[in-house]
Amino acid sequence: MSKMIFVNLPVRDLTRSREFFGKLGFTFNEQFSDDNAASLVIDADNGIYAMLLTEPFFKTFTTKEVADAATTAEVIVALGVESRQEVDDLADKALAAGGKSSKDPMDEGFMYGRSFQDLDGHLWEVMWMDPAAVQDPAAS
Repeated sequence: MSKMIFVNLPVRDLTRSREFFGKLGFTFNEQFSDDNAASLVIDADNGIYAMLLTEPFFKTFTTKEVADAATTAEVIVALGVESRQEVDDLADKALAAGGKSSKDPMDEGFMYGRSFQDLDGHLWEVMWMDPAAVQDPAAS
């Protein structure tokens, strides 16, 4: 089995969260979705998913208190995309679907990003970096 990443996020209303991320163009793996969870496909080719879990179900995975993402930052999910336009497209879709802007856009020329909060307040950053500006550490 290849390495996979599953970011588990508690959500208050699973139906609304599915609708929100659907409006951003994401799909769900229904094999791993039910009334308690939705498997959000971020990049199936590279095994990257977010599990949207109802808060009561999320609580079964931890003995810690669940952070209220509306008031507390527990994680920032950063997504790399292929172009500046894709950054804007995804961030604009998030805002149109009911998300909130999180910070001002960041533009360093070779790197561009925008951030938003989803319906539960989870922080998402969408980033583009010019491939010519990224050095491969293995080539050093």
